[in-house]
Amino acid sequence: MRRKAVTAKGSRAIGASSGPTPISSAFTTPLSSAYPSTYASETEYDNNDEVAKLPIGALTLDGSASNLRKPKREKQLPFRFLDLPSELRLKVYDYHFAGTGDVLDLDRDNYKRIHQKLAILRVCRTIYREASYLFYSTHPVRIFPTIPGRFFKTKKPLLARLKPNQRSSLTSLELRLGPGWSSPPRGWVVNPALGLSDCVNVNKITVYVECDPGNDFFRGFRQPDNFYERFSKALLTGVLDEMPWVDRIEFEAWPNVKKSGALMRGLIEVVTTRGIKIIWGKERGWTDAEEVEPEPALDLNAPLLMNHGNPGIMVVV
Repeated sequence: MRRKAVTAKGSRAIGASSGPTPISSAFTTPLSSAYPSTYASETEYDNNDEVAKLPIGALTLDGSASNLRKPKREKQLPFRFLDLPSELRLKVYDYHFAGTGDVLDLDRDNYKRIHQKLAILRVCRTIYREASYLFYSTHPVRIFPTIPGRFFKTKKPLLARLKPNQRSSLTSLELRLGPGWSSPPRGWVVNPALGLSDCVNVNKITVYVECDPGNDFFRGFRQPDNFYERFSKALLTGVLDEMPWVDRIEFEAWPNVKKSGALMRGLIEVVTTRGIKIIWGKERGWTDAEEVEPEPALDLNAPLLMNHGNPGIMVVV
C-alpha cells in the first residue's frame, strides 16, 4: 500500500537555497573605509594625549573658566636676619634682652630671666660676637654677691665665673656695701682670681651703700674700732689698685645713709686722693654741696621736761 507524500503548508519548495537574497547588480558595493570603525586609530590616540595636556581654561569658550584652577603655591624663603644692617641687628638684640634686670648678680632666678635668653648666642659666631657685646656692655656686674641665699657666701662671685672675653666687654661695675656689715663673707676679697684685670673697658664703678654701721641706730650691734668703715675702705682701695684706668666713681645710697657719716667720708677720701671724678646717683640725690641735715621732727607724744627753779632738778610733765 502506498503512502501519500505529505507536504506542509506554507513550506518552501524542496531544493530551494537558504542563503541571502542576491542584490541586483544595479547597486555598487561600498568600500569598508566608508563606514566608521569601532576601533580608534593612531591619529586619534595622539589627539587624545594632546587634549589631556591642555588646561581646563582652554577647553571652554568662557574666559572666566581659566581661573578655576588655583595657582601653584610657591614655598616662601626664610628671612635672612644677617642681611639687616648691623645697627638694626643691635636694636633687635636690645629688645631681646629687655627684662633681664639692671645689674647682673648671682641669683637663683637667673635661669628664668637671663639664661634662656642667652641661647641666642649659640646661633653662629657673628651673632655671638654682636649679641654678647651688647648684653655685657649694657649690664653692670656686681663685684660681690649681695642677694641672700646660697650664693651670698660663695668664694667665686659672678665676675670670676665670666670668661675673659665677656669681662672685657663690660663697661661698668657695682660695689655694694652694707650686707654682712657685722661679719662680711670670706669671699669678699680682691685677688687676681676675681678677674678685675680683664675688665679693660670699665670706666665707671658705682659704689652703692645700703647702710652705715657708724649710725647711732647700730650702737650695741656693730664691731668696735670702726671695723666696717676700715673694711669698706680697704675693699674699694683693692678694686681701684687692680683697675687704675677707671676715671669715674658714682656714689649711691639708701635714704638712711648720710654723706657726713664715717663710712661715706672714708670712701670719698679714697677716691679724691686718686684724683678720680665723683658723680652722684639720682636715687639718693646728693650733690657737690655740703649735705644739709634735716631738722628733727617734733614728737608730740614725747614727755616735756620743765625746770622748777632748781637747775639740778627736771620735772617730767
